[in-house]
Amino acid sequence: MQHPLSDFLHDTTYSDIPEDARRLARQWMLDLIGVAAGGQQTSLSRIIRNHAARQFGGSGAQMLFDGREVSPAGAALAGGMTIDALDGHDGHKLTKGHVGCGIFPSLLALCQAEKDTEAQHFLTSLVIGYEIGTRAGIALHRTAPDYHTSGAWIAVAVAALGARVLRLDAARTREAMGIAEYHGPRSQMMRTIDHPTMVKDGSGWGAMSGVSAVYLAKDGFTGAPAVTVEHGDVADLWSDLGQTWRIREQYFKHFPVCRWAQPALQAVLNLRADHDLTSHDVDRIEITTFHESRRLAVTDPRTTEEAQYSTAFPTAVGMVRGTCGPKDMQESSFAEPEIQRLAHSMDIRESDTLNAAFPARRIAEVTLVLKDGRELNSGPTEALGDPEDPATLDTVVAKFHAYADPLLGAERANTIEDHVLNLGTDSGDDMSLLLSLLTAPV
Repeated sequence: MQHPLSDFLHDTTYSDIPEDARRLARQWMLDLIGVAAGGQQTSLSRIIRNHAARQFGGSGAQMLFDGREVSPAGAALAGGMTIDALDGHDGHKLTKGHVGCGIFPSLLALCQAEKDTEAQHFLTSLVIGYEIGTRAGIALHRTAPDYHTSGAWIAVAVAALGARVLRLDAARTREAMGIAEYHGPRSQMMRTIDHPTMVKDGSGWGAMSGVSAVYLAKDGFTGAPAVTVEHGDVADLWSDLGQTWRIREQYFKHFPVCRWAQPALQAVLNLRADHDLTSHDVDRIEITTFHESRRLAVTDPRTTEEAQYSTAFPTAVGMVRGTCGPKDMQESSFAEPEIQRLAHSMDIRESDTLNAAFPARRIAEVTLVLKDGRELNSGPTEALGDPEDPATLDTVVAKFHAYADPLLGAERANTIEDHVLNLGTDSGDDMSLLLSLLTAPV
């Protein structure tokens, strides 16, 4: 019997998707583009784009904000890692990872290579990618004994999207997902939490694996059945495709750091604003949180990766500067004495209660011990931008410009914003101009 994923993947049209899901797809796309612009300025992005240009030569797709033409797999690799270079993109609680980071650059690369630039088809495919990617992520956590990065399940979603773009039949679609899951990066997330480096969340490698898998399947290569799709223990996840729209479950990141660090950061920002404090009023900071947040243990970051996978550092930045943005994740911030003082002052503990709430809820409680002897407590605090209390479009747009304008200039960023937020609203619209705006070098 044919799996329900196949019909949903190949038969869903623009008109089948609820308007709020389309709106969210445009919103997440704009946010991903902004984060890509911010990430493009990192060493990680520079290295991976040069690597793709040297090792993934060929034609068909241009890399994001780079302009060099490479194979679709190379463009997906470079794009996924460039977005992941700045940990500010959308995510999902139960996947403990990020869907858009891998599927968006892969879909761009595939559509360039196959000259499929019809806007409504692109937006429809993007929504489908979120639906498949979210389910694949939840399924992997059920079927694997270890916690793997987003790339492990993004590979499956990208292969499925590729099968849609290449119009593969059901049999070859199944092979593509099987190849992608088998060859995808079963990378263990907590290894890079404990030792933050450029491997990060594996999203770019998963994107590359998924694109490669679909072209292999097209040529007749075969793969083992994808457990995350076909195992009986996950059948319920796939039975409601087209009824439950999991794109609605993604969260928005206000800050370019690991989501696990953001409850403590938000608690400090709340206390700072509510009590009109500066960092010089604070003697030390005490944090009670969940185990995974405590594992973000870097206090003295030397690289942007270490800064992004830290609870202490961005929380100290928030107390000193009243915000935390891309510039704060650059090496120029690491030696600031006041930030270092507060980062070193932190006592971070975990709570059984907060551990039990994870991953559905990520909670921290912060106490500021002031120099005058007072103690101010935040109470249980969660990061902003969860789907239960979503960010406004104005907030998303403001973040996009804060990240994109320094690289692209206001005029180019404004044009991108206009195209993305109106994507697919006119039948027959073509994405060629938007593609050129996203791939032209800076």
